[in-house]
Amino acid sequence: MDDRYDPQVIEAKWQQEWAARQIDRTDTDPKKPKFYALSMFPYPSGNLHMGHVRNYTITDVIARCRRMQGYRVLHPMGWDAFGLPAENAAIERGIHPRVWTQQNIAQMRQELQRLGLSYDWEREVATCDPDYYRWTQWLFLEFFEAGLAYQKEAAVNWDPVDQTVLANEQVDSEGRSWRSGALVERRLLKQWFLKITAYAEELLNDLEQLTGWPERVKLMQANWIGKSTGAYLEFPIVGSDEKIAVFTTRPDTVYGVTYVVLAPEHPLTPKVTTSRRRKTVEAFIASVQQESELERTAGDRPKRGVATGGKALNPFTGEEIPIWIADYVLYEYGTGAVMGVPAHDERDFQFAKAHRLPIRQVIIPPDGKASARLKAAYTEPGRLINSGPFDGMDSTAAKAAITEYATTQGWGRQQVQYRLRDWLISRQRYWGVPIPIIHCPQCGAVPVPRSELPVLLPEEVEFTGRGPSPLAKLAAWRDVPCPKCGTLAQRETDTMDTFIDSSWYYFRYADARNSEAPFDPAAIKDWLPVDQYVGGIEHAILHLLYSRFFTKVLRDRQLVHVSEPFQRLLTQGMVQGRTYKNPKTGKYVIPSRIADLNQPTDPDTGEALEVVYEKMSKSKYNGVAPGDVIQQYGADTARMFILFKAPPEKDLEWDDADVEGQFRFLNRVWRLVETFKANGGQLGQPLPTTLTKAEKDLRRAIHTAIKEISDDLEGDYQLNTAVAELMKLSNALSSADCYTSGVYSEGIQTLLTLLAPFAPHISEELWQQLGGSDSIHRQPWPKADPTALVADEITLVIQVMGKTRGAIQVPATASQAELEEAAKQSEIGQRYLAGKTIKKVIVVPGKLVNFVLAP
Repeated sequence: MDDRYDPQVIEAKWQQEWAARQIDRTDTDPKKPKFYALSMFPYPSGNLHMGHVRNYTITDVIARCRRMQGYRVLHPMGWDAFGLPAENAAIERGIHPRVWTQQNIAQMRQELQRLGLSYDWEREVATCDPDYYRWTQWLFLEFFEAGLAYQKEAAVNWDPVDQTVLANEQVDSEGRSWRSGALVERRLLKQWFLKITAYAEELLNDLEQLTGWPERVKLMQANWIGKSTGAYLEFPIVGSDEKIAVFTTRPDTVYGVTYVVLAPEHPLTPKVTTSRRRKTVEAFIASVQQESELERTAGDRPKRGVATGGKALNPFTGEEIPIWIADYVLYEYGTGAVMGVPAHDERDFQFAKAHRLPIRQVIIPPDGKASARLKAAYTEPGRLINSGPFDGMDSTAAKAAITEYATTQGWGRQQVQYRLRDWLISRQRYWGVPIPIIHCPQCGAVPVPRSELPVLLPEEVEFTGRGPSPLAKLAAWRDVPCPKCGTLAQRETDTMDTFIDSSWYYFRYADARNSEAPFDPAAIKDWLPVDQYVGGIEHAILHLLYSRFFTKVLRDRQLVHVSEPFQRLLTQGMVQGRTYKNPKTGKYVIPSRIADLNQPTDPDTGEALEVVYEKMSKSKYNGVAPGDVIQQYGADTARMFILFKAPPEKDLEWDDADVEGQFRFLNRVWRLVETFKANGGQLGQPLPTTLTKAEKDLRRAIHTAIKEISDDLEGDYQLNTAVAELMKLSNALSSADCYTSGVYSEGIQTLLTLLAPFAPHISEELWQQLGGSDSIHRQPWPKADPTALVADEITLVIQVMGKTRGAIQVPATASQAELEEAAKQSEIGQRYLAGKTIKKVIVVPGKLVNFVLAP
């Protein structure tokens, strides 16, 4: 046997051997129960980071353990491969997005394989492959045929210099284009949407079914969907047949409406604007177009607005009220208009004060009076005043009464509204899935026949970052005959949001090589739902919500049988690195520039630096490259550290000393097995008929480890405590010297078997060196023997007047009287009770005896 643990040699050897033997290929034996373990697939940026390592290692431990427990396990990997970075690379480096993406995939696949992750690579998918996006387009047509995909105008970020649409991430904090530096404008453009709002109620209600999801994630989704019950009310425009519609959760305040506000981009804005106010209104709209949605809705900035000159009628009071436009009202939200009730809404109060608009109080505290002059909006429940027939009514009851009154008068109705908006999927870029629609001047939007899918991305494309989408400039690709009537028509030149690709990939894994359909329903019925999904909390809303939406639509199209895609969800914490930051400037400093890391100072200013742990990032100079750790310590050490340092759902602080600690532990396991073999130990030795006390103690430690680690790998996956239990078992074996005993043999076999999901390479190597049959990863998971867990002796604590004076060993079956007597007769009892009168004895069976002495 080799006398030195060399992870680089061992790990490369076993990775090659496992690949040759296809040991990680998905088992399809129908007699076994299924388990689908899935990590969120990565964007192929080119390099793994420690967040990836943590995510994938957690899932790999679960997958390996379930295989050993007798499950057939689906554990695949793929690539969320479309996206903006590849197109940016094409612009900056002159490399085609496909080439850049494929190079990155090859590099990251190699890095994943170095980690010893047990993926079935035969099921690998990349969303940019035509074999994949053909079916993404096919599924889009399912949405289109169901009336769930449609076009409407929506605001986009427009670069007036480069004459192109920008993604939100291409607009800097000052609202300027990342490339041209021009102030970005908001423009209306016809775009594609998926009607997720049609499923809002089901998406909200079905959160209750997700008992295996963190409550935090479910709450985030519920808040994002944002269900509100209120009233839809209409305010007639003076001098027009049109009406301004609003939604409010406070119909009890409607008698206090003193103005209404339209979104600047609302279609009614130009209609209600008077000629005197037109220039002012148009100038204001132009300035608002340069603001992002985030800026417009920020709670800490003044609300800007201008009067249109138009008037609306408050049907409840009969008063004419002014119509304003303001930056904080967005056309995409609700009705694109709000009613102004400054006496009872803080934002409206500030706006009315700033623009000298009337403030009318219509609710007072239950036992209070109307204020002559409000100093702040009154937003609590109370009693109605100045509200016509509803005066004196409780405000909560008035909500329903006023809504009913509005319904009978034809002014409104009760309505449920959601914060959730339909999903805008259009992207004016090249590197994405082409939307399979042809726009015909005669027939309108016509779907590409399914037999002609995929609509392939053209290869000969010029990337400049300027002008319309590269696809829109390719006449040879764009201009085609209409599939219905043959008239010259144009392909849709928008591509799909990349969230579309990741909203169904978990279905494709179940039948990844199907060339006739996106998947066979039988394969979906076999594998779905995903039993354990693992990914970052940053995906709690969009990706997970869109995936749930996709699943429900495909169910209604009778393509799948499940209503929810992910049975259990684990959101792993971030990996944080030691970070050096100047608290005065906010600047991060590269550790290599700091003279003394124990007393760090800014090399440029001499100011003391703050040392904090923050999420690993290139910009913070606190990242640790997985490849460097694997090169120095091996993949098994990297895996063990990342599992041991913190519970999976908590943030993890990287510490080189702790990495070194795990490397030392694996070396101890190596030496333990080496010593076992050198002393004549062998696997599979029978247990002795009669066990010595040392053998009983060791066997109890072995089966305690089995029980505790098995428990840790269920429920909340407390993998850190599982690693701690492995260390305890290793220590117990190190302390024992009965190498040729069947108990010690059982201990070594158990240690390696329990270690296998965590550190797969060293476990396999030691198993083979001990003559183990087949692969250790194909061995059954050990089961705890309840009889081995029962102790012959227990430790009994002796207390006098509540203070612990020592402990003794006593038979586990001793009665209370026997425990009391043993404590009295012990050396500790003799020492502390001599010459004393015992007033009372308290016996806690199996734990302690406490003597209460007379004064």
